Amino acid sequence: MNTANLQLEGLYMALAAMNRLMVEKGLVSHADVEAALSQAIAGIDAGDRSELSKSNRSSVAFPIRLLLLANEAAEKGDRPDFKDYARRIGQQDMPQVE
Repeated sequence: MNTANLQLEGLYMALAAMNRLMVEKGLVSHADVEAALSQAIAGIDAGDRSELSKSNRSSVAFPIRLLLLANEAAEKGDRPDFKDYARRIGQQDMPQVE
């Protein structure tokens, strides 16, 4: 695997941990995190990202979708690993990013 991909994997998991920590500390709620990430997903088709192909928009959406799944998992008390998240994202269809 490309070293940059491994670095990004670590970054995504670190962001998921930071989101979980902010919720645990009472700084934000799971709903707040979901709203912010959903807004980010919605922005992929808007503005300067609309020129990207569907597969490129899916690539841009991947980390956001991972963080959405991590937020859902944290709310349930689960802590899947990166491979679990990637598998779940691959199994989902993407109606938000067409």
